[in-house]
Amino acid sequence: MKISSILGLNARSSLFTGKYNSRMAKRIADSKIATDRVLRIAHVAHPKIYAKFKTPSDCLEFKWEELSESFALKPSRGMGGEGIIVVKKRLENKGSNEIIWLTTQKTKVTVEDLKLHTLDILEGAYSMGNVPDTAFIQEYVGRHSKFRKLAYRGTPDIRIIVFNKIPVMAMLRLPTKESGGRANLHQGAIGVGIDIATGITTKAIWHGSEILNKPGSNRKLRGIKIPFWNTILTTAVEGQIASGLGYAGVDIVLHPEKGPMIIELNAQPGLQIQLANMEGLKKRLERVDEMEVRDAEHGVKIAKAIFAGTFSDRVRAEEGIKTIKAVEEVKILDAEGKKHLSLAKIDTGAWSSAIDSKFAKSLGLLKKNKVLWYRKKLSSLGKEERPVIPVIFYLSGRKISTHVTVSDRNLLRYQLLIGRTDIQGFLIDPIVDKENLVKAKW
Repeated sequence: MKISSILGLNARSSLFTGKYNSRMAKRIADSKIATDRVLRIAHVAHPKIYAKFKTPSDCLEFKWEELSESFALKPSRGMGGEGIIVVKKRLENKGSNEIIWLTTQKTKVTVEDLKLHTLDILEGAYSMGNVPDTAFIQEYVGRHSKFRKLAYRGTPDIRIIVFNKIPVMAMLRLPTKESGGRANLHQGAIGVGIDIATGITTKAIWHGSEILNKPGSNRKLRGIKIPFWNTILTTAVEGQIASGLGYAGVDIVLHPEKGPMIIELNAQPGLQIQLANMEGLKKRLERVDEMEVRDAEHGVKIAKAIFAGTFSDRVRAEEGIKTIKAVEEVKILDAEGKKHLSLAKIDTGAWSSAIDSKFAKSLGLLKKNKVLWYRKKLSSLGKEERPVIPVIFYLSGRKISTHVTVSDRNLLRYQLLIGRTDIQGFLIDPIVDKENLVKAKW
């Protein structure tokens, strides 16, 4: 990880949170009650709030005995998961009228315990600066089956950094025994980096050091496919848009039945996500700073196109290093997913790949809703903006999902040029295939 690409505390405050996050948006993110309101209005998935307590009388008059079997009691302005009681089920208490619940931490609580805890919240016991707060009861979100053997008791969440409607970095946070079932890295939870394009975990950290397996077990933390990945990314962007934050940390949980839900918004998210991904945030943020993004779906498409991990080491291990020639026959997918044969020039001198405009149009790939963004280029004709579109093709039997620049290649020999970003994991034979060269001339 290059030092120049790392986002530090000062840069985060001066360049991003201070510049792109208004006071109003910060107030919304700092209050879970306000967050619930804006997400509800925008129809963004999040756990329901069953009851709110603003005054002691609200707490004392509430009919606690009518609560469902499972729920969470939280402070609106709590920090780091402090002050949260998560109730998993209601226990049978034969021979007594007292109601008892069991929490996810295997402790028993009564109505009186919940009342006292609520009064503590109202007095500001868990808020920053100990200022008076609001308490609320929220829908219980259990552990998704995918994470049941990876997390200790609590609910894992997925932290996604969203900037300019584009998800730029993500990590899975796994509660441990040390963290008390909380998904907080500073308290001992595990952070696992996630590849934006695929939703597959890549690296993991614990107490700032890289680990391969879950502590105390042989369970690998790399290579885990996160369910509902596209929906998770879209939900995160929708949450950022609804909050008004320009730069946000969006925490998402996977409800076992209902799928992805936003549990919290952060106006100033922590920076350990860079360690979990072994990559700096700064360059990623700068790369998307001035892009024009239409909506959440468009933002997700851009993110998948430009922040895809290479996985070149894994490819080499599974498939071996493949050798390709300077000119290769590829199978490119059109808008309907049908394959078309085409000759492509393998150009190690070009950073990114390019496709001929007429060829792209014939494949149905140049429609307006397919364009990710426009790249400014200086040519003999002056300044021009060239569309960048997503393309899927097969090279030497390997599927490659990428983004390519559209240009007029009518006077050039090949309709498709493949640059360095799309040939990682291959060896290039510089000798040109004469048979393919004849095909290209024809």
